[in-house]
Amino acid sequence: MVSSAAASEEPVKAAKVLMVGAGGIGCELLKTLALSGFRDIHLIDLDTIEVSNLNRQFLFRQCHVGQSKAHVARDAVLKFRPNINISSYHANVKDAQFNVEFFKQFNVVLNGLDNLDARRHVNRLCLAAEVPLVESGTTGFLGQVTVHVKGKTECYECQPKPVPKSYPVCTITSTPSKFVHCIVWAKDLLFAKLFGNKNQDNDLNTHSSENGTSKSNVFERNTDEDLDQYARRIYDHVFGYNIESALENEETWKNRRRPNPVYIRDALHEEDSRQNGSSHDCSNKQVEPSAMVSLGLRNPQEICNLADNSRVFLEALKLFFEKREKEIGNLIFDKDDQLAVEFVTAAANIRASSFGIPLHSIFEAKGVAGNIVHAVATTNAIIAGLIVIEAIKVLQGDYKKYRMTYCLEHPSRKMLLMPVEPFEPNKSCYVCSETPLLLEVNTKTTKLREVIDKIIKSKLGMNLPLVMIGHTLVFEDGEGLEEDEAANYALNLEKVLAELPAPVINGTKLTVEDFQQELSCSINIKHREEFDEENEPDGMVLSGWSAPVEKQGASNGDNQSVASSSGAHDTDGNLEDISTKPVMKRKLDEILESKENFDASSNAQVVDDDDDDDIVMLDEDPNLSKKKRLQ
Repeated sequence: MVSSAAASEEPVKAAKVLMVGAGGIGCELLKTLALSGFRDIHLIDLDTIEVSNLNRQFLFRQCHVGQSKAHVARDAVLKFRPNINISSYHANVKDAQFNVEFFKQFNVVLNGLDNLDARRHVNRLCLAAEVPLVESGTTGFLGQVTVHVKGKTECYECQPKPVPKSYPVCTITSTPSKFVHCIVWAKDLLFAKLFGNKNQDNDLNTHSSENGTSKSNVFERNTDEDLDQYARRIYDHVFGYNIESALENEETWKNRRRPNPVYIRDALHEEDSRQNGSSHDCSNKQVEPSAMVSLGLRNPQEICNLADNSRVFLEALKLFFEKREKEIGNLIFDKDDQLAVEFVTAAANIRASSFGIPLHSIFEAKGVAGNIVHAVATTNAIIAGLIVIEAIKVLQGDYKKYRMTYCLEHPSRKMLLMPVEPFEPNKSCYVCSETPLLLEVNTKTTKLREVIDKIIKSKLGMNLPLVMIGHTLVFEDGEGLEEDEAANYALNLEKVLAELPAPVINGTKLTVEDFQQELSCSINIKHREEFDEENEPDGMVLSGWSAPVEKQGASNGDNQSVASSSGAHDTDGNLEDISTKPVMKRKLDEILESKENFDASSNAQVVDDDDDDDIVMLDEDPNLSKKKRLQ
């Protein structure tokens, strides 16, 4: 007779598993799968290995920097499990080759992703292919694992997901009150204007008056201007002239602290500003140029004063033009770009000084600029172990044993890990329940392009949308279009909704589809004349979808927060199946009453276990809605 233990191992040995993501969670997950008896694993990851990954992604070494994460992770695990099959793909999971048919070949999909967009894409493919999905994420000491099975549990998009917080443009450009406002200004406006796409408009004031003559764009370098002069002129414009211009609006400052314009002559003596740093002495052997190294500032955790930040600003700007001139015009801020971080930190600190906001070290500023909550390898290890536990339950086919597990930073009633029974599908979810959405929009002034970019692609996460009004196809995206079709759709993009071939008016119903995701939804249109620019900046309002919950932190250097973050996660074994123990149910708020991530009024139920080794994770905020547990 076959023992029960042997029988339970068979689904694991026979399973074909897809892993998406080979970062912190992914490295630990791949290792744990291999050591748990899984024999056929497929791994997708687009990224290459960076030095900053090495402190928590333990399958990688210094010699692997610059190589594919997926391929290196595969090779590392095969060294100690040579008899299993691991197929690696250095590719984007959103590529056309990873379609619904590709997903159908797997028994379960395990996510270790670091961004919301890719998570939503995988969720939709799993729904279309009817393949169970195990999601995960960590932020510092916090983490979660959730199970999503079509028709049995809610899908990944049934509830709102935290996203990095956005700020009104007027706050960023005119009235910052927090250091993060200065970081956003330095990163998204100033850095982008100086080093990014010159043709891209942003809200940075580019006009000034010099000696009574108007200069059309202050950021354009004059042909007879050396780098020192250019750098000082930029400094005086953004930190001096712009703030003086803002002070002219007396109404703005009636109930606010007035900022102090800062000019280079105020921050530095003339001699210091002209003999700033030693960029011309930078060694060619240096891996990457650094303003701080050039200036002899070695401690990233030290808070520099206004003078030092001014020197770093000037030096970093000059280094970009001296050492990386070919990149200028195409640069996008990257938290792993040391010179970019130095420039943004210095600019943010100078602006903060002007507005009376406390200055920050480059270490702190990097965390804010990259939306970083620094990764904890142990959390990643715990999460990976939990993923494997849930994957085994899925393969055994007993959905009543599934658990969403939340990992806490501090014990609450002796628990660091809390298993929660999965919730039923949200009947109003437009992804898995096909509930119509409502879009309030001015149909007389809003162009089709705006609806596609701001709503269909940005909010609904469709990659290659098709838009129909009744039986009329007004837009289709993707390859294979005839030339005349593509030209016609391009013309439609620039038309306002009411002037499309099938006019969009109050009461019109749009049908939107994405064939790659095999997703379709309906949008009912409600005409509305006016919108609040501050609270409704898109000029339209979408109802009936799970609007993201704004949060600041993001995990492991990536742009996600607790519910959806896992850029670098690690996993460890030694976890037992917590669902097999006697359970005692109690309200989640009683266990997490001290945790800011949960609302004390939550009615969600938690499975309570007496064993301190039990594990729990958090993805959604239970206070977002009252959800039904699976019965």
